[in-house]
Amino acid sequence: MDVSEIIIAGDTPGVVWRLPVFRFEGASAEAPRIYIQAALHANELPGTALLHFLLDRLRQADRDGAILGGITIVPQANPIGSAQAHFGELQGRFDLGSRTNFNRDFPLISLEDRDCLLEQPDLYSAADRLKRHLLHMALGADLVLDLHCDDEGLQYAYIDEAFWPDAADLAAALDMQAVLLSDGESSAFEEAVAHAWKHGREGERRTTLPGRLSVSVELRGTRDVYPELARKDAEGVFRFLVGRGIVAAPKAGLQAFAGKAVPLDNIEMIRAPEAGAILFHRDIGDNVKAGDLLATILARPGAPEGTIEIRAPQDGLVVTRVSTRFARRRSDLMKIACAEPSRAARKPGTLEA
Repeated sequence: MDVSEIIIAGDTPGVVWRLPVFRFEGASAEAPRIYIQAALHANELPGTALLHFLLDRLRQADRDGAILGGITIVPQANPIGSAQAHFGELQGRFDLGSRTNFNRDFPLISLEDRDCLLEQPDLYSAADRLKRHLLHMALGADLVLDLHCDDEGLQYAYIDEAFWPDAADLAAALDMQAVLLSDGESSAFEEAVAHAWKHGREGERRTTLPGRLSVSVELRGTRDVYPELARKDAEGVFRFLVGRGIVAAPKAGLQAFAGKAVPLDNIEMIRAPEAGAILFHRDIGDNVKAGDLLATILARPGAPEGTIEIRAPQDGLVVTRVSTRFARRRSDLMKIACAEPSRAARKPGTLEA
């Protein structure tokens, strides 16, 4: 195993960011190569815990000569976001300097332009240089896992339709309860990777990508950072590596993925019609029917008729829920995966900012 650091100069004097990178050299040129990162949103730490335990397994596999494919791991992919605290609370989702989501605005390039990502670094801010380094590393692999989590959520993933159902082995290995099939129309990290593969050369456009995979894995919620969960998830990723021929080990029998797999158009984004305290009536993992009471908003507490009831627009599975108990007008409350498309209009790309 090789451990190195990528040095990123800050945007103000005296500031330097260090990005640790763990690499295992594979013994077989035919085996797939994988890149895994966590905490691109710096306050989403279940993936960091997972990779801590996975690296223990991989070091032992390395000592046993069992690493077949190249493995690159970045356990904390965003040192810039990790340093952003506001009134004692870590602010790792948006760059406070540019107000940009750390998981947006990745360069959408063709694969042949990969090496251009690291040219003329002084033209870019520290956050953009970080994104370019991460994308450059990922595009050297065949399989890419970007580990995130939701606020309160089930184990699920965003997977470009180009990779489904081939990615069902990952969903099964990580015991996912839902897969949201994305349209590849955003500048999020995993979609920027897929964009480069789809456009290997300028002007090229591929719709199928055999042997490739780029996924955003949502490891439950932000507070689900426990040793037993991290070890379980690390074992799941290890099983996936074995199944894909990256690590040589006996293959454990996996049950087929039995969760929901639905396109983003079938996601009901439940939002607050007015501001107020939130009383949830349904939890993540609940299967709801059309008309079921999901939440009550105390828009005018104590006043007659001061409450607003929010009901399910159609049958579905509650995949996520916010942890806050106060809503602003139009703020997100829940995501529900449904069998039928939502009647609400959706722009191409990601569901949330």
